[in-house]
This record gives sequence, C-alpha cells and structure tokens, in this order.
Amino acid sequence: MSGPSVPDESDAGDTPGPLVPLDTIPPWLRSLAADVDAVTSAVENRGGDRTRFLAALKPGRRAAAVLIAMTGGFGEDATPPADAAVLLTQRASTLRNHAGQVAFPGGARDPGDDYPIGTALREATEETGLIAEDVTPVARLRSFPVPPSGFDVVPVLAWSPEATPVRVVDTAETARVTRVPLADLLDPAHRFQVQRSVMGGRVYRGPAFAVDGMLVWGFTGGLLAALFDAGGWTRPWDADDIRDLNDELTKAGQR
Repeated sequence: MSGPSVPDESDAGDTPGPLVPLDTIPPWLRSLAADVDAVTSAVENRGGDRTRFLAALKPGRRAAAVLIAMTGGFGEDATPPADAAVLLTQRASTLRNHAGQVAFPGGARDPGDDYPIGTALREATEETGLIAEDVTPVARLRSFPVPPSGFDVVPVLAWSPEATPVRVVDTAETARVTRVPLADLLDPAHRFQVQRSVMGGRVYRGPAFAVDGMLVWGFTGGLLAALFDAGGWTRPWDADDIRDLNDELTKAGQR
C-alpha cells in the first residue's frame, strides 16, 4: 500500500461515529456504531501506554482504510445472530511483505477517493469482488497507527443482511477470501494470545484466533477482539493461554 500522508481527522471526510440512523441497522451493531470510542478504549486498555504513545505519532503516516464487512440477519437484541459473519482475506504466500497474513480488505488512499469510506469500499471490491452497493457503511471508527506498515488506518464498519458472493480477484495478491462466522471467532476454544520474543525479550503479544485453518492476529486480531469487547459479545476465554507466534504461524501454514 502507498499513498499520501494522513490528513488531520477534521479534514479526513467523515468524522468518527455512525453514518446512518441507528434504527436502520441491526440491534447487535448499534452499540458499536453509536459509541466508536468504546472500540478505541478497548484497544488502548489492552495495549497500555505504548498504544496511546503510538496513536500520538500520526504526522507523516500514510492514510489507509479497511472495511469491516459484517453480514447477518437483523435479529432482535444485542447478540449477533447465528448467521453473523465477517469478511476476511488472506494475502498470497508469495508476497514480499505480510505474506499469508489474514486481514480485513483494505488499502491505501488513492487520489480522488472519498476517504475513508470510498477507499475501504474500493479496496474491498478490488480484493474480493464485493459489490459496494450490496453493503451499507454504518460507522466510521477512529484511526489506528499500524507501525510495521507505516499506515494510519481508519476502519469502516459495514453491514449487509445477506452474504453476497465474494471471490479472490487477483491470485498474485490474495490467496483466500472468506466470510468467517462470528460464532467461530467468539468460541473460547479458538482464542488465545500469541507472543514473539527476541533473545529472551518480548517484542509483541496480542490476541489471536485460530479459525478455519487460519491464524488471525496482529492489527486484525486486535481490532476484532476490541470490537467484540465493545459490543458486549466476548465470552470468557483463557487470556493466559500464550503461544509462540512463529509456532502458530507454522501450524497454519502462514509466514
């Protein structure tokens, strides 16, 4: 991904918060759309002072957006229905950077984009064949720094009642496109933490999910965990189950 420096939040198009009237979206998504700061708080509370410090280093980072495309019935309460799922991609194993990594569809802001919503929708279409008109953007979250890539990423939460067809568009970039059931991600048996150490010192620890033969970790795993916490969907899981990141990547066939 490449693009211009991220603008100030006030100049970035839509401001964080809901994009549609809350009564037009499912009850299970309303708390997320109504209080996007709850997601930010969940991320910062997990990452502590380091996360808050990185968030202050916005100047000079490149602007990007990801689409958190949820599907599922309208439902009757704040609990995701049985058919609720989220769209994820897996990068090709031949790529130089982030090979095999599982992520939300997204990428850098292009000139002329209606940033960040237009960027997120355009990238999702290019990566997964998603038809933009088939989804409703429901909220813009606050931006998050992603130090390894040098991007400042704005997540855009979107919803559609049905899982419309998606596919791998470019096999050179993407190995897999799939809608992962939220029930699988929320299952405590599929949750743990991964850790990377160098010469005995911890350099990374964060939430991870093992679902459908994939390891979901890093920015994507952390954001999913924050969404689940903010939405009140998290089921008790063993946060003391800490595994070596390289071992888990090998198990999943990822680099």
